[in-house]
Amino acid sequence: IPAEESEDELPAGEERPDTRLSEGDTAGGSQEGSKDRSKEGAATEATDEDGHREGQEAEQPDQAPASSNKPRKKKKKRKTKKNSAGETVEDNDLEDIDSLLERIEDPGLAPQSQGGIITDSRPLLYVEHRNLNPENELKRYFGARAVLGDQRPRQRQRQYVRSMWLTAPKNTWPRYSKTGITMQLLDTRRGVQHFTFEHHREYQQVQFKFLDAVESMDPNNIVLLLQMNPYHVDSLLQLSDVCRMQEDQEMARDLIERALYSLECAFHPVFSLTSGACRLDYRRPENRAFFLALFKHLMFLEKRGCPRTALEFCKLILSLDPENDPLCVLLLIDFLSLRAREYTFLTRLFQEWESHRNLSQLPNFAFSVPLAYFFLSQQEERPELERSQARERAARLIQLALIMFPSVLMPLLDHCSVQPDTRVTSHPFFGLNAQISQSPALNQLTSLYVGRTHALWKDPAVMAWLEPHVHEVLRMVEAGDALVQEAEHKRKIRYQSAPRNIYRHIILSEMKEATAALPLEVTSQPVMGFDPLPPLDSIVSYTRPERTSHPSNESTLSLFFRSLLPNFNLQGDIRHDGDDEAGAAQDLNQGVNRLMAAMRDMLANIQFQEPPRDDNPEGDGDWD
Repeated sequence: IPAEESEDELPAGEERPDTRLSEGDTAGGSQEGSKDRSKEGAATEATDEDGHREGQEAEQPDQAPASSNKPRKKKKKRKTKKNSAGETVEDNDLEDIDSLLERIEDPGLAPQSQGGIITDSRPLLYVEHRNLNPENELKRYFGARAVLGDQRPRQRQRQYVRSMWLTAPKNTWPRYSKTGITMQLLDTRRGVQHFTFEHHREYQQVQFKFLDAVESMDPNNIVLLLQMNPYHVDSLLQLSDVCRMQEDQEMARDLIERALYSLECAFHPVFSLTSGACRLDYRRPENRAFFLALFKHLMFLEKRGCPRTALEFCKLILSLDPENDPLCVLLLIDFLSLRAREYTFLTRLFQEWESHRNLSQLPNFAFSVPLAYFFLSQQEERPELERSQARERAARLIQLALIMFPSVLMPLLDHCSVQPDTRVTSHPFFGLNAQISQSPALNQLTSLYVGRTHALWKDPAVMAWLEPHVHEVLRMVEAGDALVQEAEHKRKIRYQSAPRNIYRHIILSEMKEATAALPLEVTSQPVMGFDPLPPLDSIVSYTRPERTSHPSNESTLSLFFRSLLPNFNLQGDIRHDGDDEAGAAQDLNQGVNRLMAAMRDMLANIQFQEPPRDDNPEGDGDWD
């Protein structure tokens, strides 16, 4: 019986080594020690241990229940933790998952993971995977149960899709198969990897059909193309614009997500979304679809009420080509930072990039950065010294912004439905002359900023903070400060013409205040949703084959038959050798034969529809 008791206690002693070490000489421990020493041949030590074990066994009946219950109770608690975690993963228990999500997404933990040293040690354009999912942001606002609902059981039935970072595949989407898009690593320079998308031959053929469908000006042709190729990216982008114009926002957003899913399936194994060290060249037409899909997706996210997720996608677009910024997301990133209350990121971006990018010369940064410092100064959880420094920086920067861009103030107050005092309205510095005298390029930038961010300035506390600084700027103007004259000189020299990426951004943003200020050379040319304002220095890897027909040289009869039968070609085999009369006669005979065959086909396809008959004879009285 003592041997069985010691064997029963051994597993408990083995599972809880801390109790065995803390309690000292227990039965199992002394028995193991006696066995080891007996094997080594130390007889005297074994005798002492046996004697000690006998003494322990004498006291064992009283101590066995207490000593054995403690590890068993702790072991049972551990099992319940493991079982509850296992049930959470395997059974998808709603309550357990909600509690886990609350622990993970506790707002009290956010400053520790995003503030101070940890945030500063990361790259500026570092992208977090969890912030790319809009459901995580919506859960923080409304709770997991309200966002997910009954979606978890349905996800079990989805077996063929793979998890993605950019989008969540839906059951309603067609089954994915390889589309013919791949990504290749071009080179690595100074720790930065340059990638590019490539179109295989079969995808190029689909692309040519898509261009024909676009030229037909019929969206139904694009729909037919997508039925055969459900993951053709440019068709998804173009059809999304059509659905958005028809007020079908849900379908437009779904098509953009499907395009992102198709592109993400083609990623190179080394391509990283989060590192900020992977580049794509916008001059290559194959890469433009990824930029445009990301931009349109973040616009949908912002309208959906997910500014933090939209900011993460904006950082992703900027990290793909930070030097050239082909979609000019720098005009948008400040607005998303203020909407998402990421004031520290905006101020850090301004501090690190101001020296080499001159961000203060953009109206959006000139006004948004002091606004961010003002919001930081209003956070009571920050130290008083840090708040006072933020107030000083906000005051200095907002005055510089008003001096540099005086044409922003009056439209901004007008959008906010605020009537300024007579001193401001009567002063020529902020009056109508400031808006008329500025260049068209500067007018586009100021109109874009006011139309996009005026809602952030409607806060009464913001207006109360802005008012004394406006009067201070007027005092500086009346005193003839050198800063005022220097800013006027800069406005005259700079902003002569906007670069092409700003025009592209205004077109994609669809801000009516800025779109109305676009120049004629931009508005007069057709703009396609799948490639708005392509770069003038594009790097073309393949070209669309030229058509064999020459409609300009065709006769009126040939054009008539071409309108009826698009595949008809009267001059398809005409040879350009004018000296060969026999060949010319033969070509003429072939053309006539082809014309006759086309007429026969047309007549054979004509069907006369009989008038509808009504079996009720009383109803034909009106025709008599």
